[in-house]
Amino acid sequence: MSFLWRHKDGRGKTHLAIALGVKAVEAGYSVLFLTLEQLMTRLMKAFNENRLERTLQQLSYPKLLIIDEIGYLPLSNTEASLFFRLVARRYERASLIITSNKSFLDWGEVFNDPVLATAVLDRLLHYSTTLNIKGESYRLKEKRKAGLLGRANLKEEKEVLLEEV
Repeated sequence: MSFLWRHKDGRGKTHLAIALGVKAVEAGYSVLFLTLEQLMTRLMKAFNENRLERTLQQLSYPKLLIIDEIGYLPLSNTEASLFFRLVARRYERASLIITSNKSFLDWGEVFNDPVLATAVLDRLLHYSTTLNIKGESYRLKEKRKAGLLGRANLKEEKEVLLEEV
């Protein structure tokens, strides 16, 4: 079984994915957690060093692979192709948890190829449970509780947070 969690930032997607990963480890399953950036770095390095097959095999081994933060940055054509190869390799063999801040309709932009995004989603959604997490960002809620944010609208609050960083 696989899970796809999606919604805006700060709703707890990563926290929930890690918690399920911990429970899977406690149940005796092998688990690997990677952000999409870490995954792409690993796959691109293997691709450039002619070790892609071995790396794909290693990434197929864990019973649960958690890929966090899909959608924050677009993928190059090569990266999108490598991601598809990994999903295809794991399809019907091992579980995935994927977190994303993008609607499935926007995955064509993330993958820079609507056809490839559809192929990835076809495999991911076939046996998966999709959870849309709604509500206010936990980070913004905590800032408001601490009196650091007023009752401004969400767009203004995000602008305030960006200025603080």
